[in-house]
Amino acid sequence: MRSLFGWILIILMIPIFLLCGIVAGKESQAVKGLGTVLDEKIPIDSVQLVENSYIFDHEGRLISEVINAQQNRTYLSFEDIPEIVKTLYIESEDNRFYEHIGFDAAGMLRAVLINAQSQSVEQGGSTITQQLARNVFLSHEQSYNRKLSELLYSYQLEKNFSKEQILEAYLNVIYFGNGTYGIGTASTYYFNKQIQELSLAELVFISAIPNNPTMYDPVKNFKATKERQERLLQLLYENGAISNDELRNAINDSITLSIKSRIDTNADYVTYVHYELKQLIAEKEGISKQLETTKNKESLEKQLNERVNKVLSNGVIIHTGLESERQNTLVRAIEKYIPSNDIQGSAAVINHKTHQIVALSGGKDYEKYAFNRAFQAYRQPGSAIKPLLDYAPYIDITGASAHSRIDAGEFCEKDWCPENYSGRNYGMVTLETALKYSYNTAAVRMLDQIGIEKGFSYLEPFQFKNIFEKDHKLPAAIGGVHIGVSPLELTNAYTTFGNNGLYYQNHAITKVTDLNGQTLYEWNDEPTRVWKESTNTQMLSLLTSVVKRGTGQKANFSSDYIGGKTGTSNNYYDLWFAGLTDTYTGAVWVGKDQPANIESSYTKAPQQLIWKEMMK
Repeated sequence: MRSLFGWILIILMIPIFLLCGIVAGKESQAVKGLGTVLDEKIPIDSVQLVENSYIFDHEGRLISEVINAQQNRTYLSFEDIPEIVKTLYIESEDNRFYEHIGFDAAGMLRAVLINAQSQSVEQGGSTITQQLARNVFLSHEQSYNRKLSELLYSYQLEKNFSKEQILEAYLNVIYFGNGTYGIGTASTYYFNKQIQELSLAELVFISAIPNNPTMYDPVKNFKATKERQERLLQLLYENGAISNDELRNAINDSITLSIKSRIDTNADYVTYVHYELKQLIAEKEGISKQLETTKNKESLEKQLNERVNKVLSNGVIIHTGLESERQNTLVRAIEKYIPSNDIQGSAAVINHKTHQIVALSGGKDYEKYAFNRAFQAYRQPGSAIKPLLDYAPYIDITGASAHSRIDAGEFCEKDWCPENYSGRNYGMVTLETALKYSYNTAAVRMLDQIGIEKGFSYLEPFQFKNIFEKDHKLPAAIGGVHIGVSPLELTNAYTTFGNNGLYYQNHAITKVTDLNGQTLYEWNDEPTRVWKESTNTQMLSLLTSVVKRGTGQKANFSSDYIGGKTGTSNNYYDLWFAGLTDTYTGAVWVGKDQPANIESSYTKAPQQLIWKEMMK
């Protein structure tokens, strides 16, 4: 009897509440009407549903579906939903949908009688509007308090939206099992077809699921789903929505599931895209500057993460510079040339003409969102830093050429005496000879002659994250820094050689649009002049000599232009190769996650072979 009394009380409260509000509104301007109170307490100006976002490569091919809040949903507009689907849900769920104001008193009375008999809340007599309110704004808690809130939210929905808008939202919000939300998503998930391609039998089959997604799971309980489909088809026939022939044909039509796998490829690259999206939003919404000045970084980071999740949940398309074939080639090359289980490798490739990151490897056997060595691992660069810190600044300041001479003999500063790889001293040699054979003493002399601080000023535009003032010492001339650089950072810096001495910020994301194609975010970077064009011309010549006749010959292949630089850190902990062709710039690192000697791999030059494969 308590259940019966509770439901009767709820039904009685609604008209009494409405009547009181109307009377109060008429009697006194000082007393707010019900509508005003509800607008203040339950403001509903939109029905926001979580939608999927998408990442595309540079040719417009889908590489990753981003499913947010565990709700796989592709939103359909009212016009794109077949009429038979709209009719079916109205007939089966709420046949007075177009008459009621959000709740149906007759339906609720039926629920009262059933619930009173069972002494529990088993049926709610919910309208489509109530179900929408429950799914979007409330919970599925079986209580009278939630039920009353549901009625009030439903009233507000009906007041602020048309019946078509409510039905559209409802058909996109309801759950179809297996993490799938909305009729459009159910179509592609269960049949791998757009909803317009489905037959009557298929449309009604998936429409059978939401009544009880567990009982009517087509994958696990196909027979039960088929039986409900036939009952719904019979309902459509009895209400004149389909003919007898359509009924019979649909019942006899064979149903074959074709479960669509989620598209989620290129884990290395996609992981970086998510990282860069966060940076892009922070930059465009002014959060980056706040992070630089605020002491409460944790709170601001939380705010930024919430903003990124909000953007993705609204449904966006992220356009990228990914070249899928080059990415696949890079991943295969890493696997091919680094067979040892305890040795790792990572790399990045940039189209320095478009300033887009086109390929990126986070490591061998990389899994999405794992530690990505391409942009998160920082290692000593060895001699790969020489063109940036020593040679280009030296040429830029002194006006030297590739044929100018430098002393490659013994050099000592206090107790530090760097040696050339061979252990020999060479006296006066050309810059070309010094670079192609990677003479250390010549590189140290260049930095010493121009001044350490002056040399490091040339690195500032590259914004190396982990090169600090404490690294401003002569050992840095040959890669002796405390932490180091990432493969992506080194690639970014080397693109300057492909742009006549201008440095451009390079990005994976070209733009972010909404699902209608309107641009929401895109990078707008201005280039920075690092060194003179004449300096760049000399550097291109020097880098070519390394590949054609020097330490980088295993990276050589036929190209309109090719050049690069090898790098090896102390004790053979890290093997590097960075360089460029006429269009692309790339850098490869090979080593162990916990730095250790890999001298056995040195003569095989896996870093050069990987670079050659990914750059062709």
